[in-house]
Amino acid sequence: MVSDAAPGSILAAFAHPDDAELWAGATLALHARYAAVTVVVQHHDEVRDAEARKGAAALGTELHQVPQLDPATARELLLEAQPDIVITHPLDDVHPEHRAVAAAVLAAVPEPRIATGRPSRFYTCDSYNSLTLGGPVRADVIVDASATFDTKMAALRKHASQPIEQHFGPMAETLGRLWGARIGTRYAEAFTAVPILGCLPGATHL
Repeated sequence: MVSDAAPGSILAAFAHPDDAELWAGATLALHARYAAVTVVVQHHDEVRDAEARKGAAALGTELHQVPQLDPATARELLLEAQPDIVITHPLDDVHPEHRAVAAAVLAAVPEPRIATGRPSRFYTCDSYNSLTLGGPVRADVIVDASATFDTKMAALRKHASQPIEQHFGPMAETLGRLWGARIGTRYAEAFTAVPILGCLPGATHL
């Protein structure tokens, strides 16, 4: 997600209404300044669906709510949006609903890629305390989130029905500072590259 060119369009698919803000909010807000960013989440109850709309508005992203994020739904969204970048949960996330969405998105990617050439990049995001079932999150890309971290936290607080101040907010702050320290910035967010039909994102230099 870091290159000499302007940021590309993103489709970010998550299991729960607050996942986009929690795991990738600052990066999504940053990209939304330059390109189309669509957050896709599954419908929950009326309260949480309303919070999802408020959170997406705070990030500056579009929101698409679907009854279920299965492979067929994900494939239709990818063919319609043709995003440059896809972001979802780790494939071995500790949360079973996160894993299910990640698996659905991964299964949906090949057909749109063959038909349209997009997405060109596929990343998974962070997880609870940066741990997955396979161990610590492997950060292939760490995005400087300093400029939009306050936006991320403001968007996260739109999910008032959830334990934001007691649990998710402090964890987001801790993870943001941890990843930031690794690249010498105040805050950052981490992402792991996933091959698309055997291809990984290319780079012209380190």
